[in-house]
Amino acid sequence: MTPNELTPPDVPGDDDLDYEALPDAELPAALDESDLDLEDDEFEDDEEETEDEDEERDDATGAAEEPKKKSRSKKRKGSDEDEPVEHPDTPIPTPKKMRGALDKAFAGQEGVDDRLLDLMAQHAIALLETNRVMNLTAILDPKEIAMKHYLDCWQVTRAVPLIARTILDLGSGGGFPGLPIAMAEPDCSMILCESIGKKARFLEEVVGKLQLKNVRVVHARAEDHLATNRVDMVVCRAVSSVRENIRTLRKVRHAVKEVVMLKGNSWGREVRAAEREAERLGFKLDRVIDFELPDEMGKRAVVVYRAPGGDGL
Repeated sequence: MTPNELTPPDVPGDDDLDYEALPDAELPAALDESDLDLEDDEFEDDEEETEDEDEERDDATGAAEEPKKKSRSKKRKGSDEDEPVEHPDTPIPTPKKMRGALDKAFAGQEGVDDRLLDLMAQHAIALLETNRVMNLTAILDPKEIAMKHYLDCWQVTRAVPLIARTILDLGSGGGFPGLPIAMAEPDCSMILCESIGKKARFLEEVVGKLQLKNVRVVHARAEDHLATNRVDMVVCRAVSSVRENIRTLRKVRHAVKEVVMLKGNSWGREVRAAEREAERLGFKLDRVIDFELPDEMGKRAVVVYRAPGGDGL
């Protein structure tokens, strides 16, 4: 699994990454060739939609091709506290089975030790147990959990420098992508920002159980927290389209240096749809690292934007 990096020249911090840079001239072609096959719907646990109009979301995801399509917008802070539980009979794997699935998912990956896989396995079991009483994940099979949740989120640690950086996970949900990142890089400082109270409480419990000293939980909307706090990086997965994520951060863009989004196969179309908005607000596309999950479980990409808060650094 060899990622391809699309990056302009002279990007700080790239010397430690094992990706081949493509010339700038190839970037538009690469974007045009990216198919629309958004797989982020699998990650319902992380969603925290903005209040932008449905027509704008459809334009960014391709859904506008179907007229009068029913809105899929998510509720805002605290409004889904009493939502019906979708998987009350969530199967709970044994620790051995969950750990075995993680072993297979991370086979051949460098820098992955028993400590990291044990932490992931413990979090996965806690996630599935709690999924019986609140909606944290739609992915229930241990093999898929290992690859689509943990291996996918772990790719961020291969794509961007994290040591000594303060990172905010926007709309953390069940803890993705923030927890796998923080587990893999104990020298970063991770903030799990979650606006739904019961999900924030779950995150606090699991962080305490796993004794993750570099992680803290904030019960708030990310844009509210960033109004009075600065971070080096915002990470998000399955929250919304690239354009709407940028618009969510528009009022606090000077409090952030980088924005890292985990996207599905539609990343090229989303980046194009966000181009005008990103330019207007001062967000600059820095690099894209795309990769494929094993066993044909889908194409993924880590999309990195420089935010206005990083200007001059």
